[in-house]
Amino acid sequence: MEQAEHPPSPPQPDAHGEAPAHGHGVAYALIAAFVLALAFGAWGLWRTFAPMPGNTHAQAARIAELEQRVATLSRSDQISREANRDLQSTLADRDEEIASLRADVAFYERFVGATGQRHGLAVHDLKLQAQDAQVWKFTATLTQNLNRGAVSNGRLTVSVEGSVGGRMQKADWATLRQQADAGGLPYSFKYFQQVEGDLLLPPGMKPVRVLVRLQPASGAAVEQSFTWADAIRVAPPGA
Repeated sequence: MEQAEHPPSPPQPDAHGEAPAHGHGVAYALIAAFVLALAFGAWGLWRTFAPMPGNTHAQAARIAELEQRVATLSRSDQISREANRDLQSTLADRDEEIASLRADVAFYERFVGATGQRHGLAVHDLKLQAQDAQVWKFTATLTQNLNRGAVSNGRLTVSVEGSVGGRMQKADWATLRQQADAGGLPYSFKYFQQVEGDLLLPPGMKPVRVLVRLQPASGAAVEQSFTWADAIRVAPPGA
């Protein structure tokens, strides 16, 4: 007779009465290996991307240097812009001055030329510039070509007419110069000369007209008047 096959015997319990779990041991080993791999991976990432202490100081120093450079460049640009604006303003003033001088030269060339009309002693022009609320600088341009080559000399005085408290008054040369015995400004020229001086207006005066008086060394005095508005007006460039 054939001997009957017996099924495999179940695992025998250990000393504590529990059967060994071979499948659980393998699972624990796999889990441990996976956790270890994650730990190594995390450590590698931290080493790759985490800043080193030395690099942090170097980067901070580099950032500070770049910020300082940006601030310096910004300040330099601001200074350049301000300098450019000042230069443009200066050039505009120079253009205006050159245009005025050219106009004066053209007049004087016609004035002293052979075909120029003959004129006796006269005040060709009067300009006023404010120095402060009451002090004004005047420039009077004197001309003459009636006696070519002859020297005209004498003294110049100025007076101002204006409203004070609603009443018209006249401030004479002594008042405008704040000197009781103020003498006139001397002039001496053959064809033209510019005479300059300062005037101090009386408090509260609203000037309306300026009178310029020329007293030659010999001969009759010459007096000419200019409106205050014309005297303070600035001619446009090229006029």
